[in-house]
Amino acid sequence: MNEKVIFNVLAKDVENAKELVQVAGDRVLIGVMVKHFPSAKEAIDKVALYKNNDIPVSVGLGAGDPAMWKMVADVSAKTVPNHINQVFPAAGYTRGRMSELKASTTLVNALIEPTGTAGEVYISTGPRSADFKEKVSCELAAAMLAEIGVDSVKFYPIDGEKRLDEVAAMVKAAVNAGLTIFEPTGGIDVDNVERIVQVCLDNGAETVIPHLYTSLIDQKTGKTEVEKIKQLISMEWK
Repeated sequence: MNEKVIFNVLAKDVENAKELVQVAGDRVLIGVMVKHFPSAKEAIDKVALYKNNDIPVSVGLGAGDPAMWKMVADVSAKTVPNHINQVFPAAGYTRGRMSELKASTTLVNALIEPTGTAGEVYISTGPRSADFKEKVSCELAAAMLAEIGVDSVKFYPIDGEKRLDEVAAMVKAAVNAGLTIFEPTGGIDVDNVERIVQVCLDNGAETVIPHLYTSLIDQKTGKTEVEKIKQLISMEWK
C-alpha cells in the first residue's frame, strides 16, 4: 500500500460504492460486513459484485462480532478481497488461508481491544476468549502478530479522541515489532479523524486506515456522502 492514509468506509450499494471510488480511488476501502448476510454465499456474491466493478473491498465481521470470524475467513477465501478484518485469535488462521491462495497483496488485520490503561490491551477478542478480560502488554500483542505474519493492528473501540494515549502506545509497540499499518476504529468522524491519524503517524505508523462508518452516512438516503469523502481525502498530515 503506497497511500499514507486510507479510509475504510461503507456504501449503501454498488452504485454508492462506485461514487466513492470515483472520488477517492485507492484512498478508500469499501466494507462488506458478513453479519448483515443470511449466508456466506450471499456475502460472497456481494464481494464478487464489488470486485467485478473494480471496487476495493474490505471484508468485515459486523460491529466487531467475534462469532463471525469463520464466515469472514470463508468469504475471504472464496473472493480474495483487498483487506480482511479479523479477531486476534483467528488472524493467523485467516492469513494462512490467504497464503495458500498466494494472496500476498490481501491485507489481514487482527482486532485488539484497549483496556483503559496505556500500554496494556486485550487480545482475547474471539467468541470464547472475549469472556476473559486479562490484560497483556502492547509489546506482547504486537510480537505475537509479527510471528504469524499478520499485517496490521485494528484497535477498537478507541472512542474517538478519548483513548489517544492508548493508541500511541499500541502504535509504538506495533511499529517496533515491524507492523507499520495501523487501523484506529470507533467513534471516528470528519471532525476528529485528523488528530487521531496524526497520533498514529507521530508514533511511527507508515499507513493508517481509520474506519469511519455511520458518521459518513446520510440518514435519509442511507448512502455514504460523497462530499464527506472529498473532505477526508483533502486532509493533509505531517
